[in-house]
Amino acid sequence: MGRSPGRYHPGVGWDLVSRLYGLAWRVTPRLPDPVAVFVFDSIAAGMRWSGAGGVRQLRVNLGQVLGQAPDSAAVAAAAATGAHSYLRYWREFFGLTGWSRDRIRDTVLFESLDRVAAARDAGRGVVLALPHSGNWDLAGAALVLNGHPFTTVAQRLRPERLYQRFVSHRAALGIEVLPADETRRAVTALARRLRDGEVVCLVADRDTSAAGIGVRFCDAPTTFPAGPAQLALRTGAALMPATLWYDGPQLRVRIHPEIVPGDDGTVRARVAAMTQELADVFTDAVRRHPHDWHVLQPVWTSPTR
Repeated sequence: MGRSPGRYHPGVGWDLVSRLYGLAWRVTPRLPDPVAVFVFDSIAAGMRWSGAGGVRQLRVNLGQVLGQAPDSAAVAAAAATGAHSYLRYWREFFGLTGWSRDRIRDTVLFESLDRVAAARDAGRGVVLALPHSGNWDLAGAALVLNGHPFTTVAQRLRPERLYQRFVSHRAALGIEVLPADETRRAVTALARRLRDGEVVCLVADRDTSAAGIGVRFCDAPTTFPAGPAQLALRTGAALMPATLWYDGPQLRVRIHPEIVPGDDGTVRARVAAMTQELADVFTDAVRRHPHDWHVLQPVWTSPTR
């Protein structure tokens, strides 16, 4: 379900980034919860007031989501709450190694997880496509505990030791991570897992390739990755959107109905139609819980707001 941390630290050297993440991994699991909340909320407050760490771009993005100007009061309030939600993600991420299985199970509430089980019982693989919302690493750990181990891809980071630390961290949660830059190897492995009736999880609301599918997302044109729909068509797996949001101390995960491919048209046309359906589900979910959508990079080349 991989997030690429380096993109959120413009102007900061990779060696310093690696050291800071290493420190967070060592210290966060040892902190009492109130202290960890205070520390990460303080970082969020600093980001909020300075506009650092991508918060300015978050306001632009949320302006499009909410249909208001980035400097409006509603967008400012959503971005302020969003900064704290974003740092909550990181607090939980770094602290997860200290969480018990019961705590993970009690924190994550699934809706319609039986849809995944039903598809797998029928011998089909499942592609879960999700936006950058809530905490997908925590959701992934809970998914594994519910009997659905899965494979995902993540951008390879520099330095290599930082990337390997992220891979090891997720492996300890039962999550298999493949490097996104080894495209052929990753696609082959994902297709094999799906044909074997396993689960693949892919974050799918931001395209970083040159081969994305044009969609309308929150009423403006952008591109989404073609991978989720392509893999589903290629392997016969069920493509299911999964949306996430925080609900007080808990994380909710909704598994939506399968996006069924049409019978007519070229493969690319069918992939495009499925990807647009995915964008429609994400639009509704992000608008319901805008402050839990953690995208601090440009999404639309020309936002309409």
